[in-house]
Amino acid sequence: MTDNTNRAANTHEPSKQAELQDSLVKESIRHNQDITAQAQARQTDAQRSQHHDFTQVQDLPTGTPQGQQTTMPNTINDSADPSAAQAQTAKQTLFNQRDDINNPHTPETDGNEQTHFGYKTVNKAEKQARVADVFTSVAKKYDIMNDLMSFGIHRLWKRYAISLSGVRAGQQVLDIAGGTGDLAKVFSREVGRNGHVVLSDINAAMLEVGRERLINAGCNNVDFVLANAETLAPFDDESFDLVTISFGLRNVTDKDAALRAMYRVLKPGGRLLILEFSKPVFEPLSKAYDLYSFTALPMMGKLIANDSESYQYLAESIRMHPDQQTLKQMMQQAGFENCDYHNLTAGIVAVHRGFKA
Repeated sequence: MTDNTNRAANTHEPSKQAELQDSLVKESIRHNQDITAQAQARQTDAQRSQHHDFTQVQDLPTGTPQGQQTTMPNTINDSADPSAAQAQTAKQTLFNQRDDINNPHTPETDGNEQTHFGYKTVNKAEKQARVADVFTSVAKKYDIMNDLMSFGIHRLWKRYAISLSGVRAGQQVLDIAGGTGDLAKVFSREVGRNGHVVLSDINAAMLEVGRERLINAGCNNVDFVLANAETLAPFDDESFDLVTISFGLRNVTDKDAALRAMYRVLKPGGRLLILEFSKPVFEPLSKAYDLYSFTALPMMGKLIANDSESYQYLAESIRMHPDQQTLKQMMQQAGFENCDYHNLTAGIVAVHRGFKA
């Protein structure tokens, strides 16, 4: 009887060992699968983050300007005044915090000094955030609305401006307030593989639209940098052969400061090109243009972009922008030489040029 029991025990022992071994193998396989899945998830998150971020300092090729950080530190202090924290939170809901980068206008530096936001009067410290709110709202429909508002003529205006740019293969180009990338796309082709284009904008939503568009078009010699036109802080002195700004200068709080920054980043002999709405030179056209701007534009904005107020501001900002001669004088005061301008569509739009000696 004892011998039978021992034989039975010896028979079950290999079976238990096999079951334990199988269990350990299966557990090891599950563990490896979990580790693999976690690693793949982290890689996917990293790729997704890289896709949505703009150019960083370490990603820029040697010899090009430095990139701008894409995130801003949280400035709300938990121990601070609760009312101040609430005010900051409310402000953040109006615009992307990244759009308020390097704002040189604060209550501490400017006090209650005021400027215009369209026809409204606001504190200088507030304008940048208000403009950011407008363009964040219209970013997705911006190109469609441009075609509708100008009946497609804006493409001819931009083509003419590019013809005056003198851009050549191998050059370094900065397109300020480049938004959806109309000019940068052409410059990318013109400068070729030995040249380089930086598409910059202060507005993250606009820059993301331009980034996606140019990457899809195969423009692999373009970087996308968040930058404030008033300071152009990410960029070194004398970095570019050509600086352009198309339909963006009128939204800048301090245009004189922006022109000085553009002069700073241009190489000697470099060229500045400004394409902007201006003052019609034919009075009957001016009256018709006003009627169109303040009735049709907000209406189209409401129907197409579901945002009439932003297009009301855009119409007002055009009227508040300096006329042709005034802008030319501002360029000269910033240091530019041989300044001139070319009226397009009877002065509805003008292209200004200036050179750095």
